[in-house]
Amino acid sequence: MGAVRARHRDLRRRAPGLPAARHRDGEAGSGHARPRAAPGARPDRARRALQRRPVVVGGTGFYVRALAEGMFREPPLDAARRERLRAWAGRLPPARLAHWASRLDRRFAGGGRQRAARAVEVALLTGRPLGWWQGHARETGAMRAWYIHLTLPRDVLQRRIAERVDRMLAAGLVGEVQDLLARGVAPAAPGLDGVGYREVVAVLAGRLAQRELRDAIVTATRQYAKRQETWFRNQLRHPSSVIRRPDDVWAIDATRDPQALAREIHERWTACRAATDDGRRMTENA
Repeated sequence: MGAVRARHRDLRRRAPGLPAARHRDGEAGSGHARPRAAPGARPDRARRALQRRPVVVGGTGFYVRALAEGMFREPPLDAARRERLRAWAGRLPPARLAHWASRLDRRFAGGGRQRAARAVEVALLTGRPLGWWQGHARETGAMRAWYIHLTLPRDVLQRRIAERVDRMLAAGLVGEVQDLLARGVAPAAPGLDGVGYREVVAVLAGRLAQRELRDAIVTATRQYAKRQETWFRNQLRHPSSVIRRPDDVWAIDATRDPQALAREIHERWTACRAATDDGRRMTENA
């Protein structure tokens, strides 16, 4: 419920050979934001799927940018020291861990326990903050991206956030987390650090009152949405970004009719593809 995973009938329409999800007790960082074939997939089908133009839909801009523009080359980290650091970080309250992340990396801007722990371990194990590695050891991106930034008026966004939280709770979010913990998933597992999950974990651990759960999730989601909006407004056109042309980022009003939006996006995408193909042919013939 908290992850709002696609329904089975929708998953059957996904590209063959590509994974659908990762388990909540596993680690998934931005380095996983790369096209990859699922284990056991037929190589020919997976290769064809990876060669097609993908449509990446999601809210975490950092991961989308890592896919399109490349991520930094991760330095070698001592495995034993890393595990000790993770055990230490797992015992810290989230606010204290975020404090240390900010002390060790001035570019740390929040984002949950997993991101804070990552900032701490990279800084302590390499001697340089994560922000330095991101700026100095970037790999080549996997694709040339065209960004569509869906925007909503603040009042509409806040109403939709509240409605979504109500649906999650009514669908059994608390029971889902109880089941995960009963099956052995650690409360501090990366998959339970997302908005909604961590608030339910806090309720089940006695750190948050049940009556405060709904408002806590709504508030955390609003804060996350604000960070997203700031990121998309600034980072896609940041000087370190490979984006140079204004038409590579297109902001549109998401309150418009979905069918009309789909037609306009398709028309603009078709025009961009035609212009790109013409430019490629001119270069090849020059």
